[in-house]
Amino acid sequence: YKASEAGVQIDLLIRGLCCLIPGKEGYSKNIRVFSTLGRLLEHSRVFYFRNGAAEPEDGIFYIGSADWMRRNLRRRVEVAVPIHQDGHRRFLWSLLDRYRKDTVQTWELMEDGRYQPRAGSTETTRGIQEQLVHEAEELNRLHEEE
Repeated sequence: YKASEAGVQIDLLIRGLCCLIPGKEGYSKNIRVFSTLGRLLEHSRVFYFRNGAAEPEDGIFYIGSADWMRRNLRRRVEVAVPIHQDGHRRFLWSLLDRYRKDTVQTWELMEDGRYQPRAGSTETTRGIQEQLVHEAEELNRLHEEE
């Protein structure tokens, strides 16, 4: 909340429950919370901080194991590691950006606690998860042909 009020734009892509109140003037106006609902149960944890970088891919990336629920942080060893390789950072930014822009399978958490479908046009009728499954199937097909 302090970062939001200091002017930092915060986008959270959260698979499950979120108790944070986004978009509240004077409190969390710069926070947006999105949830993508599809057949895939996401387990990836990507932490991204633009940190003033001119290009998004030049921000700071971490991947981690943590499912940041109290029970997990108290009873498990969780890790997060920085990603330094340019190609990996570009790939992670591409994924995050595609999730942020999805208007087919992604819902936005409103200030009153309701989720509503993302507004806006989309270039595809496939949601982000459907796109990723299709791309993985295509890659598998190409590898089988080799």
